[in-house]
Amino acid sequence: MTGFREIQPVSGPVVGSIRPPGSKSLTNRALIIAALAEGTSFLSGVLDSRDTQVMVDSLKKLGLSVDQSVRDQTISISGCGGRPKSSGADLWLENSGTSIRFLTALCSLGHGRYRLDGNARMRERPILDLVNSLRQFGITVDCEAGNNCPPVIVTANGLKGGTTTINADLSSQFLSAVLMASPCASEPIEIHLAGEMVSEPYVEMTLKMMSQFGVSVDRPRPGSFSIAPQSYRATTYDIEPDASAASYFFGLAAVTGGTVAVEGLHANALQGDIHFVTALERMGCRVTRCARSVTVSGGDLRGIDIDMNAISDTAQTLACVAPFATGPTRIRNVAHMRLKETDRVTAVVTELRRLGLNVDEHPDGMTIHPGPMHGGTVATYDDHRMAMSFALLGLRIPGIVIADPRCTAKTYPAFFDDLDRMCAKVRPVKV
Repeated sequence: MTGFREIQPVSGPVVGSIRPPGSKSLTNRALIIAALAEGTSFLSGVLDSRDTQVMVDSLKKLGLSVDQSVRDQTISISGCGGRPKSSGADLWLENSGTSIRFLTALCSLGHGRYRLDGNARMRERPILDLVNSLRQFGITVDCEAGNNCPPVIVTANGLKGGTTTINADLSSQFLSAVLMASPCASEPIEIHLAGEMVSEPYVEMTLKMMSQFGVSVDRPRPGSFSIAPQSYRATTYDIEPDASAASYFFGLAAVTGGTVAVEGLHANALQGDIHFVTALERMGCRVTRCARSVTVSGGDLRGIDIDMNAISDTAQTLACVAPFATGPTRIRNVAHMRLKETDRVTAVVTELRRLGLNVDEHPDGMTIHPGPMHGGTVATYDDHRMAMSFALLGLRIPGIVIADPRCTAKTYPAFFDDLDRMCAKVRPVKV
């Protein structure tokens, strides 16, 4: 744990606009696809965070040429034509679930032995569904500790092709990982889903990005995907602002009764988390959707009953808007949040209770009952989204202190600076 940050309440509605950094989900998918393409791709709007830094570092260890300008938010990457150049690598992914899943599938295209590992929490995050899927192609993939979690060892001799069945009820990223690697197989691939898929909009995002790099995926029936051998084409690709990060600023408008515009997003953005604003609309906010921005204006908030399976990365944000509503808010169908950076269901319930709220914990989510709240120190569990979402409470409740605020470096290193800038006009001037 590193340091503490007390959130200063605001004295009135926050009004302003912001463009959050590039999407982590889009950045890491673009890096994988560009790495597999033929030719040199140019990416703009690239997020620079711990999750993307470990991805870039790993691609370099796999023999890719990656030229990054952090200042300009750009990366040029010379693709390997679907065949990673390195015959072996030891990859360190910290707690980036996106990176370890996507890279495990990418390494299956190589020729050699690849080891993928991360921090203590990563070693608790299940990856067996992806491992089993790759094994069905004849690839040797093992969980080193024998507990169905990383470290993962991939011993590959190229991806031939074939048919695989994959479970995506814990994470849609298992399916996205296999999808992105599949066009580079030497023979056609068929993927069949077993059971319910969580976070489906992220799979749609993956498919759209594959198409933008020149690859087509057939869907002969619901739950099935057919991919012929083909090549990704290098391209110039602009990455949208992060819709999950935008949720904190939409929430800022909701909890302060203000008006906040997020630039660079629109109703048809690739990221499913843009639909978080629909949840705020149901709670009583007004949403204005334009071609180059989405604006939320706060209103009289009311509690709602909502299934957030498809936009679970914004469930913590909604949980920190809910205390200011009239009536309870029930968040449903997010059991898979328990396998994220921390058990996000229990973490949110624990910290809201610490601040005085009555909160019910359910196997698939929580119910938040508005009531009196008080200040306190919020544990963040090395989870960037805990820090950013609970900061919203401190805008209304004095004495909210965020422990380990630097954990936001995972996806949004400048979050607290941006939040302070947005709130500067309605905070008391320090003497």
